[in-house]
Amino acid sequence: MAKIDWKAEVEKRKDTILADLQGLLQIPSVLDEAKATAEAPFGAEVKRALDYMLELGQRDGFATKNTGHVAGHLETGKGKGLIGVLGHVDVVPAGDGWSDDPFSGVVKDDRIYARGAIDDKGPTIAAYYGMKIVKELGLPLEKRVRLIIGTNEESDWRCVDHYFKEEEMPEMGFAPDADFPIIIAEKGIADFDLVQDLMDKDENSAPITLLSFVSGLRYNMVPDHAKAILDIKDGNTDIIQLFEDFLDTQELNGKYYVESGYSIMELHGISAHGSEPDKGKNAGLLLANFLSTLPLDARGNEYMKAAVEFFFGDSRGRALGVAYQDEISGELTINVGKMVYNEHEGGKFGITMRYPVTFDQEEGKKTIQRKGKELHFQLGQYTNSDPHHVPEDSPLIQTLQAVYEEQTGQNAELLAIGGGTYARSLDSGVAFGALFPGRPDVAHQKDEYMELADLWQATAIYAQAIYELAREK
Repeated sequence: MAKIDWKAEVEKRKDTILADLQGLLQIPSVLDEAKATAEAPFGAEVKRALDYMLELGQRDGFATKNTGHVAGHLETGKGKGLIGVLGHVDVVPAGDGWSDDPFSGVVKDDRIYARGAIDDKGPTIAAYYGMKIVKELGLPLEKRVRLIIGTNEESDWRCVDHYFKEEEMPEMGFAPDADFPIIIAEKGIADFDLVQDLMDKDENSAPITLLSFVSGLRYNMVPDHAKAILDIKDGNTDIIQLFEDFLDTQELNGKYYVESGYSIMELHGISAHGSEPDKGKNAGLLLANFLSTLPLDARGNEYMKAAVEFFFGDSRGRALGVAYQDEISGELTINVGKMVYNEHEGGKFGITMRYPVTFDQEEGKKTIQRKGKELHFQLGQYTNSDPHHVPEDSPLIQTLQAVYEEQTGQNAELLAIGGGTYARSLDSGVAFGALFPGRPDVAHQKDEYMELADLWQATAIYAQAIYELAREK
């Protein structure tokens, strides 16, 4: 067989790739269980995104299946063996401050901008077209190839949990939902709450009462906004100047205003993925650090004190007693993705902990419980996803390395990450792209984008990888 020019095949399809991607990006597929139905368990827009991908598959002649309205697949090829490619079409909330409509899929400066452009709609469409190219070329395969579409990756993975209860487990595969070259290790992910003990309500005449505090939308996002509502008693007018001075010295954006007789402080930070908290500015922790300097009521003061002592300036779990690192997967990280407080019920922190492959998660959990009690916080809900690691000498790794090096001319370095991808739901799977080395990671940030050049190159890489994994030997 003549050597296939995968890049040339992508070149022929650029217009349709872009059009299909824009159609997907224009669906605001954010989890909305408040409007869930039996046919749309995660909300109508999430279901619409799943239907969109299945309709693309039907249009292009793939075998398609909807699995419980929470996942689905598109399949090509014949044989007993199965190669899996796992993408997702749900996205995190857009957040504030975008230059354009976050669900427009606008193209400018050789980039496509939208929530989900790089995480994970762009890479999913690239993988889809990789399959489509292999199918349209009529290449001989000895295994089936299945693009599995999830719809709840940004939350708790109920989609793939349900899918693999009903459907066949691929013998190997990859998730186009992280970085190139190849990610062979993913840290464990523990999401949990620390909930404030309900001490007796402070009845003394504290100069300031913290009425409420809210920051963050998801455990796996660095919050870019925080809001506090305060009851400031007469004679404390210097608080306004203190807050403005704080904003100036810290070079932060925020505002102070009065509404219905109460003082309101808002602060803007910088969002980032919760697996790399130091890449953002946590608005909740920054505002908590300021509030901790004020003469608050006892309950409010206790909450702010805990925020600062446990988390401010410490994304590595030192104050919680769980700091750890290993050679396989690096350092443990802590992200406070949600902060919620009110004067009657106290407060809680919603946290994601990304821990190394060799970390003892059960002992870490006990340590967090013990440390929390020292500042009057109890461990609330706790979920865990174990680490994932594929040996370097596996056939999957060897094949993907060869493809990446041929397509890019670069060494296919083996990586570890703190993010969790669908690769860990496979018996043998890795994350494989689509963020190229040296590119900024803008997932979960405002003005998220994917370079068009990267979209084309990823599509070529995925086409060849799918063929090499499934071809007749």
